[in-house]
Amino acid sequence: MRGLLVSRSRALLRSFSSSARNLFENKVAEKQKIFQENNDLPVFLKGGALDKMLFNLTMTISVAGTGYSLFFLGWASFPQKNKM
Repeated sequence: MRGLLVSRSRALLRSFSSSARNLFENKVAEKQKIFQENNDLPVFLKGGALDKMLFNLTMTISVAGTGYSLFFLGWASFPQKNKM
């Protein structure tokens, strides 16, 4: 029984350790070329249209959140008068 368990665990280990390496191709060198070329773009926009969209979304959420916070800070700093 123990021998069967050991052989199964070795088979699982072998399949995870050797086959996973060959499934994905290393694209680091391509990305390094894109990010190191001198084209007067900031790093956060060198990734293309998706980077620009994510940057604009992040800025929109940040500005909206700051405005929302300032609105409620102003609202809380002037308490409502009691109507009695």
